[in-house]
Amino acid sequence: MKKLSRILFILLSILLLVWLFAPAYVRNAIIHGHPNIDDFKIFENRTVPNAQGIHWQHDSLYNIQKIDPAQLSIFDTFGTTAFVVLRDKKIIHEEYWGGASYTTRSNSFSVAKSIVSLLIGCLIDEGKIKSLDQPITDYLPDFKSTNGFNLRIKDLLTMSSGIDWNEGYSNLFSPTTKAYYGNHLPDQMIGLSIKSEPGKIFNYQSCNTQLLSMIIEKITGKTLSGYASEKLWKPMGAEHPALWSLDRPDGVEKAYCCFNSTATDFARIGQMVLDSGQFNNQQIVSKTYLKQATTPAKWLKGEDGNPLDYYGYQFWMLTYKEHKVVYARGILGQYIFIIPSLNAVVVHLGTNRSKEYRNHAPKDVFTYLDVAFGFIAKE
Repeated sequence: MKKLSRILFILLSILLLVWLFAPAYVRNAIIHGHPNIDDFKIFENRTVPNAQGIHWQHDSLYNIQKIDPAQLSIFDTFGTTAFVVLRDKKIIHEEYWGGASYTTRSNSFSVAKSIVSLLIGCLIDEGKIKSLDQPITDYLPDFKSTNGFNLRIKDLLTMSSGIDWNEGYSNLFSPTTKAYYGNHLPDQMIGLSIKSEPGKIFNYQSCNTQLLSMIIEKITGKTLSGYASEKLWKPMGAEHPALWSLDRPDGVEKAYCCFNSTATDFARIGQMVLDSGQFNNQQIVSKTYLKQATTPAKWLKGEDGNPLDYYGYQFWMLTYKEHKVVYARGILGQYIFIIPSLNAVVVHLGTNRSKEYRNHAPKDVFTYLDVAFGFIAKE
């Protein structure tokens, strides 16, 4: 008994020492645990103001069709909170679970990366970025282009920066954990180094998007939220203000994640991309940029060593049942699907996603697409 007590005392002492000497972001990660869809409640946030909201019209078959029970069980497995299907700019189906509703905000997680890409497109359209081949040091002179490599804006957009970064989500000490729970993102980003030649190999890294956001802020002199409100949220007629979580009070946006909005407002992003950059008869992002952003960066090698055929400028792509799909995705089952052949947009929000992949996409993706295809086929 005394031996057991001594062992417990030693273990508790070690844990106490780890707690006392661990970086603040590690303590925050231990306190809050796994990231959640309502983490805006634990972070500081900056509002992304909307203007006059434009309400979606309902299709004549609005919510008449029901999700098949077998498919619904998969929705339940991954903690679906919202599912919205639009065809021809009208909502066919809209459903919420787990206490969520039309007004419930959810963390976008990496869907935010696609939003940042759209804002880069706005800067290209305005002529404030002359070329995606420009080195990022034109705008971020404090970033050290280590090992003699030239890091371009395009390399950040295509996740081919070659930056030394571990995208591990379960490691308490990973840079991704530090970015999420830490309190000074600019210092963390500027201190990064390049370990391999940029523009060669696709390697998904959140730091790329955060650096893009720093370029946006440097060029515009505005916060990321302010610029997103001006260029996207107000022109698209969002019905609710969004929240973008910050690294500290009055700090910078966690640009690679943490754009918090409602399902039907997320759908506006999909509809604008579907309509080649237009919304409500206003050109928001140029057709030229969107075509580039939603075309696979095949000059890169993918994770399998083959030419990259599933990622563009912070957007994913797949082909399923002969339909080409462009989509934004987040780690806990956040998806905006754009399906041009059906003139459709599908939004899924949830609390988890499949750990299994098919053609570089989480397997739950195909259930949501199957349900949407079924609703549209019966329209």
